Amino acid sequence: MSRRGETFQAQVLAVLSSRDGPLSAYDLLGELRESNPKIAPPTIYRALAALRERGRVHRLESLNAFIACQCENHQHASILSICDDCGAVEESVAPDLLEKLATVIGKSGFAPLRHVIEVHGVCAECGAGQAPA
Repeated sequence: MSRRGETFQAQVLAVLSSRDGPLSAYDLLGELRESNPKIAPPTIYRALAALRERGRVHRLESLNAFIACQCENHQHASILSICDDCGAVEESVAPDLLEKLATVIGKSGFAPLRHVIEVHGVCAECGAGQAPA
């Protein structure tokens, strides 16, 4: 990989890391155009793909957006909790859950290639002011 590509990936990761919530590729494009006026969408998507491959960024499938990885351990798939009120995303890892999921799925002969576990709801901060259901 070129030095320039690594530098740009570092810029993308810095923007994602500085945010409390997810950003779309076009949000990133807008943020990075100030320092990189000639940047085009394919450049953003290539950087995001490289960062995802290295486990530094996660794509939120349900939102078509991205967040910086919050966990150190990438040996297991992440569970992403997404607050539908404030947009905060929390990353967790539960190896036992993923092992059980693989066992259940494997009984039918299905071979998963990747796991995407997203849970939508309300975070503790947003839920504190709501009455119980």
